[in-house]
Amino acid sequence: MKVGYVRVSDFDQTEDLQIDALKAVGCTVIYGDHGVSGRVIKRKGLDELLASLNSGDTLVVWKIDRLGRSTVHLLLLLDELRKRNVDFIALTQGIDTTTAIGRMVYGQLAVFAEFEREQIRERTKAGMEAARRRGVHIGRPLKLTRAQVEHSRDSIESGETISSMAKLFGVATATLSRALSK
Repeated sequence: MKVGYVRVSDFDQTEDLQIDALKAVGCTVIYGDHGVSGRVIKRKGLDELLASLNSGDTLVVWKIDRLGRSTVHLLLLLDELRKRNVDFIALTQGIDTTTAIGRMVYGQLAVFAEFEREQIRERTKAGMEAARRRGVHIGRPLKLTRAQVEHSRDSIESGETISSMAKLFGVATATLSRALSK
């Protein structure tokens, strides 16, 4: 039996292209993960898929990076599939582990999938650092505006307590204390 797996990492993306391709090659069952990064190893859809596979089945994906982005994770998955007598096919890359060349290509593409993930990570870090240098706040939204912090600072210097000012702005005392210390 051919069993398909689809994954998109963003909730705004759709799996339609992947699903259509898997159905076209005869996948009778398709599992998936929506809005989950390929870096995440434990995924509900992937775990259910792996639990369902039987000896003689074939796992089919549209592209190898849909299965995972880590070389180690991909190679461990392939090894597990081989031990369970489950074949693997990546449609767009012509990988078919029933052949020696397919197994070699799989190993090479797994390296490139991890390289691409690292490139994305490095670009993201560089972009965040550039934004920080421009004064853009990175991370969770701030609970207090600069004006609220300055108002609190002035009020505390005039005799108000930190707890009364925190209550005024609806934040914890510790939150206001951290903001004042910056």
